[in-house]
Amino acid sequence: MQPFDERLTAPRSWWFIAFGVGVACALMLLPLGTLPMIAGLVGGAAAAALVVSGYGSARIRVVAGALVAGEARIPLSALGEPEVLDAEEARAWRTHKADARAFMLLRGYVETAVRVEVTDPEDPTPYIYLSTRDPRGLAAALGAIPAA
Repeated sequence: MQPFDERLTAPRSWWFIAFGVGVACALMLLPLGTLPMIAGLVGGAAAAALVVSGYGSARIRVVAGALVAGEARIPLSALGEPEVLDAEEARAWRTHKADARAFMLLRGYVETAVRVEVTDPEDPTPYIYLSTRDPRGLAAALGAIPAA
């Protein structure tokens, strides 16, 4: 088993949008004067940046015999074989093939994913869906395929 650690960071364009939110806040406060306008720019951009940073801080790791995905920690012994999903198959598992009971750590801006069956009979979760930019690396870390 090889280690795996990935942070699902938000795209760069989202940071420009966060700055744009600050500009919009500044323009709304422009009639009140320069100081409120600057406060709107700084406050709006900071608030939007916190949202982008929080959403982009999701992390997937394989450490110490466990898969850690966001807040979930699942022992590898409770997992079946991972399935590497290309962009088309990942979209299908996010939409019409999805099961409401599944644990999904998905990010729409990440096209590929890994789906892992949960084999623990006590767990009602049928599978785990994880968005990842390196699906083969994650599957290799889970022990399914040899490293490339």
